[in-house]
Amino acid sequence: MAANEPASTGPAQDVATIRQLAEIMSQHDLSEIHLAQGERRLLLRRGPRGVVAATPVAPVAMPAIPAPSVAQPAKPESSAGKKKLLEIKSEAIGIFYSRPKPEMDPFVKIGTRVTPDTPVGLIEAMKIFNEILAGCSGVIAEICVENQQPVEFGTVLFRVDPS
Repeated sequence: MAANEPASTGPAQDVATIRQLAEIMSQHDLSEIHLAQGERRLLLRRGPRGVVAATPVAPVAMPAIPAPSVAQPAKPESSAGKKKLLEIKSEAIGIFYSRPKPEMDPFVKIGTRVTPDTPVGLIEAMKIFNEILAGCSGVIAEICVENQQPVEFGTVLFRVDPS
């Protein structure tokens, strides 16, 4: 932002600015943009697979941004007879979509075999859709969220049997 530009007038203009900056980041393969105007600060970081996250930065202290989650072993409910399942977790805050389009079948169902590059869903944040990849190999054993359910960083979306 240039020094002579007026401050944004509200959230709608902020969203438009973030979208424009995200496009610039993609076009020029930038991984981070940090803007400051008076007390206002904005940090945009592009994560894995082109995911763009907007983080307002506090004037005094920057919040810690957790690294994107990759499939992690789930804690067994009982140590006897239970398989260790891998968890596919949300990498962003937004709305989870299990289908590419409302009229289409879900990306995956219980019993679907996945590889690390298999799309398992979408997360929408500010009208930007980010594809979620399995990040592990195995068979979908449990679907933990419903279509169009709000999710946060680290929300378990699926559990995968690696065998």
